[in-house]
Amino acid sequence: MASDKITSPSLNGSLNGKRILLGISGGIAAYKIPLLVRLLKKSGADVQVVLTPSAKEFVTPTVLEVLSHRKVLCEIFPKNDAKGDWTAHIHLGEWADALVVAPATANTLAKFANGFSDDMLSVLFLALRPDKPRLIFPSMDGEMFDAPAVRRNLERLRTDGCIIIEPDYGALASGLVGKGRLPEPETIFTHIGQALAEPLWLKGKCVVVTAGATRERIDPVRFISNFSTGKMGFALAEAAAAWGAETILITGKTHLPTPPAVKRFDVESAEEMFQACKLYFERCDVFIAAAAVADYRPECAAVQKLKKDSDSFTLTLVKNPDILLEFGKQKRPHQVAIGFALETDRAIEHAQEKLVRKNLDWIALNCANEPGSGFEVETNRLTLFSRTGEVHELPLMSKRDAARAMLKLTLSCLDSRSKKN
Repeated sequence: MASDKITSPSLNGSLNGKRILLGISGGIAAYKIPLLVRLLKKSGADVQVVLTPSAKEFVTPTVLEVLSHRKVLCEIFPKNDAKGDWTAHIHLGEWADALVVAPATANTLAKFANGFSDDMLSVLFLALRPDKPRLIFPSMDGEMFDAPAVRRNLERLRTDGCIIIEPDYGALASGLVGKGRLPEPETIFTHIGQALAEPLWLKGKCVVVTAGATRERIDPVRFISNFSTGKMGFALAEAAAAWGAETILITGKTHLPTPPAVKRFDVESAEEMFQACKLYFERCDVFIAAAAVADYRPECAAVQKLKKDSDSFTLTLVKNPDILLEFGKQKRPHQVAIGFALETDRAIEHAQEKLVRKNLDWIALNCANEPGSGFEVETNRLTLFSRTGEVHELPLMSKRDAARAMLKLTLSCLDSRSKKN
């Protein structure tokens, strides 16, 4: 039996910020999983536990909810819950970085292999994005693991791209000795870390990301701003840090938590953001301007709250510094500059003009009037244009996935600059 002491297994990478769907099916080995949840949480992972109905005979939802800090899911259609989320499996399929099933019983393996979806776990298995790892830890007693039907199902799941971790040999719950034991929680944890280990493509590099909306004060209680939430910029900072970069995030007002291993600076106005960015202009390797910076600010902000004492009001605006343009002017040969163009008309023309005018290496175009793109949504659809003429159209995807796709496309540019210098 595993020790109750939490250890820190060696991993090539970090689980900080990783989102794990942890499925538990109805086998006696489920007693080991609360310790696995503790290990995952201690490592910084976000864990959503999913039980099959029979798993509740072996481990209680209450224990798992306390350890994971999330409500445990079981039924597709929650009972006695008029406000239930009937599409939770779709959202979680997009949310998760990996699905881990431990223990996976013969019944659960048969459902996965043959496309059955009659409980939340089997539905999530189908809903998970195909590029996300599925780690399956079979565990069963007696001769079940070697039964032809089980072997066929495991082989089909391997063919479908699942990662199958063979059970251990040893004493089984029935008193028999054989192959079928679920590995210890520390071993399962290590397998998860290996499957999710991020390639340290940006190790030794400094990446600066701007994010969120700036605010330009009119008076002590009013300001000019926009609808940016900062989600795209935070996703880029998270990805850069996960790939080993020293990551500086300079952000306008937002309620988003700081991504793991990211150094964050909070600013309010465009001028404050500009001054913060200037500190890193010379030493950064990559500068990504994802912030929605106000183009103009009031010429003079009122010291006291302005009163409604006339039928009209004139506000004189002056231009703010263009942060990305200023970086582009001083950009050195080894540095890479990336910008965004949020457009509503003549989108490609405006994006390509901005690419050249600001001396950028890449620009990411998205359209504010396209569903699922732009501000206040979890997804984005980007078209990336490079200074050398490359064009890459990304499909609609989560902003986290879009950030990684975007950074991957810039790696070759960064590598070629490094080799020349």
